[in-house]
Amino acid sequence: MSILSNNITMLVTLLVIACIALGFIGYDKFASNKNGADVSYTDVSVHEAKDMLDKGDVFLLDVRTESEFNSGYLEGAVNIEVSQLGSRLDEVPADKVILVYCRTGVRSVRASKTLVNAGYTDVYNMKGGIRVWMSAVYPYVI
Repeated sequence: MSILSNNITMLVTLLVIACIALGFIGYDKFASNKNGADVSYTDVSVHEAKDMLDKGDVFLLDVRTESEFNSGYLEGAVNIEVSQLGSRLDEVPADKVILVYCRTGVRSVRASKTLVNAGYTDVYNMKGGIRVWMSAVYPYVI
């Protein structure tokens, strides 16, 4: 009985370690889209995001509230609150690179998952959000 108990304890411990490890490597970025295919979004730094925007042809999606958006946003951004995104997907082009941001990078993760689950394939999440963008002294609209 004691051998069985030790094996179960070891198995549970290994499962906990595996779950923690998957969390650290970003397994949560993966999702299945509406066709059942595994897809993911890509995290980018604000510096990489700026390079993307400088090169152009990027749909810039701000998923903060309207009042947050009106207090300062990245030039060219379209504001769709994360809570409304699922019902407003028709406003997001499927044939463009999509760069998603929010205030700190939490809501943009949710929005990125919503987009890949809906079938979007070229989705980028700006880590750190507009707060890190502003601290890097990159331009924004007030």
